[in-house]
Amino acid sequence: MFNIFRSAIFAGVCIGIAGFGFLAGKSLGMVLFIFGLATVVSYKLKLFTGTAGFVRTKQDLLDLLIILIGNICGCLLVALVARCSSMPLSESAEQVLSARLQNGALRSGVLAIGCGILMTTAVTFARKGKEIGNWIPLLFAVPLFIHCGFPHCIADAFYYLTAPVSFLASNAGRILLLYFCIVVGNFIGCNLYRLFVSED
Repeated sequence: MFNIFRSAIFAGVCIGIAGFGFLAGKSLGMVLFIFGLATVVSYKLKLFTGTAGFVRTKQDLLDLLIILIGNICGCLLVALVARCSSMPLSESAEQVLSARLQNGALRSGVLAIGCGILMTTAVTFARKGKEIGNWIPLLFAVPLFIHCGFPHCIADAFYYLTAPVSFLASNAGRILLLYFCIVVGNFIGCNLYRLFVSED
């Protein structure tokens, strides 16, 4: 369990760094964000959206909860570093969060399903080997979910933890509901393939 949590923290750090790059420059950031998932897959780290689609048992579900908590802790570490930057990262994070809140928890949760589909597909192919063809879905999936506005629960955790504290405090209830719906949406999307694809 400790090893899972430790791996999840580092996965959160990797996604947090990718989110840092996105907030620093959103156009280029969509491409730079690939670093996060590529690192997670290469190191075989425990990321919620890279694991949720492969749950088989009750123990896997418990591990998934531990992974989610660890990922958030990793994002928090990078968010603390982000607050030391002279770039307006906090303001950019608030813009992302404000857009999510404006869209609403339910709609954001539905959109999060799209991100889950893309993440499980990307990880499934990347796990097959280091041949470039297996990594193509990953290279396209990350910019695609960002471009489409599909929320990623771990990336969003970094954005929320980077946003101004006053903004978080004044919208705490709405943010918690929003985040819960995004996590559920990601989980559904990660497992949607089971309805259409035969598992070997």
